[in-house]
Amino acid sequence: MAVLTELMRVPFAGRDEALRLLRQTTFLPITESVRGVADVYGRHLVMPRGPVGDAVHLAVACVNEVDYLLTWNCRHLANTNKVRHIQTINNRLGLLTPHLVTPEMLVSEEDAHDG
Repeated sequence: MAVLTELMRVPFAGRDEALRLLRQTTFLPITESVRGVADVYGRHLVMPRGPVGDAVHLAVACVNEVDYLLTWNCRHLANTNKVRHIQTINNRLGLLTPHLVTPEMLVSEEDAHDG
């Protein structure tokens, strides 16, 4: 539910539609394992620590072996300079790293597959 909380805090075009869609979505749980991985990200300066936010989003995706993590955050997640650091930590933890993509990147990937 952290995603819903974040989306409700910041106004943006399409927010109401995004919130309607997410309310129909099943969310992956924030387990002790997820919290532990998020803490490791904070200790290794992959991203800022916090009870919710980027570290938890990434940890949920990695622990649950999600293929893609869609984000608007180019500072901590969809950032080519950070991906290698994230992959290194995940390799040490035995976790896979999802593709970290922005909506624009995901649309570009789909367009490439269509043509």
